[in-house]
Amino acid sequence: MSVFICFLFFFLISSATACDRCVKQSKAAFFSKSSALSSGACGYGSLALGFSGGHLAAGVPSLFKGGAGCGACFQIRCKNTTLCTKQGTIVTLTDLNQGSQTDFVLSSRAFAAMAQKGLGQDILRRGIVDVEYKRVPCEYKNQNLSLRVEESSQKPHYLAIKLLYQGGQTEIVGIDVAQVGSSNWSFLSRNHGAIWDTSRVPAGALQFRFVVTAGYDGKTVWAPNVLPVNWKPGMIYDTKVQISDIAQEGCSHCDHGGWK
Repeated sequence: MSVFICFLFFFLISSATACDRCVKQSKAAFFSKSSALSSGACGYGSLALGFSGGHLAAGVPSLFKGGAGCGACFQIRCKNTTLCTKQGTIVTLTDLNQGSQTDFVLSSRAFAAMAQKGLGQDILRRGIVDVEYKRVPCEYKNQNLSLRVEESSQKPHYLAIKLLYQGGQTEIVGIDVAQVGSSNWSFLSRNHGAIWDTSRVPAGALQFRFVVTAGYDGKTVWAPNVLPVNWKPGMIYDTKVQISDIAQEGCSHCDHGGWK
């Protein structure tokens, strides 16, 4: 448990200094195929193609955050006002960008969506553009936080879950699991990206606790009855909870969140 507390403390501190709401300046490029991003480091697979209307992005390590940034949403616009709109587009982070030239590599659909009407092909021909961006809340209408049980799960010895549809502007940095009605909790570890696992699988129906950071604040979200007794790999289960918190970083100089 002490290791888990240190882990949580680290993420609370790193989130507090991130100032995700601040507008940042960088460059963006694009992948010609969205499948390159949906099959990326977050592990969403084809499910990612439904996020933000297919407006997906790979982010640099400071945005990927060792997988904690998976599913984060960003508003991004190119700075060429002749070519691009003022509002830009909103993307969901689904992959890690290891390159050094750009903070983002976008799906071609997201890249073209930054352009003014009729100029999508023009911006695609550029290949790389100057952009500014800021983190924004993710919105999943009528959709709760959900867990997908991965195919590698083997009852009762191993459970791997994938987090889906996390709303708001926060990060899940810890997960506990217990049998419904029990107070004997055990923790899951982040396997990679949005996938968590444990080899200490309680028997019976399962409840979960999620440790959520919202900038320098953190809280625990309890989902009392998520996986049924007969849970199955490949299935998606509704937690019946929504996370809609907005990050509260200590960066008052840009708390208005406006574009420069």
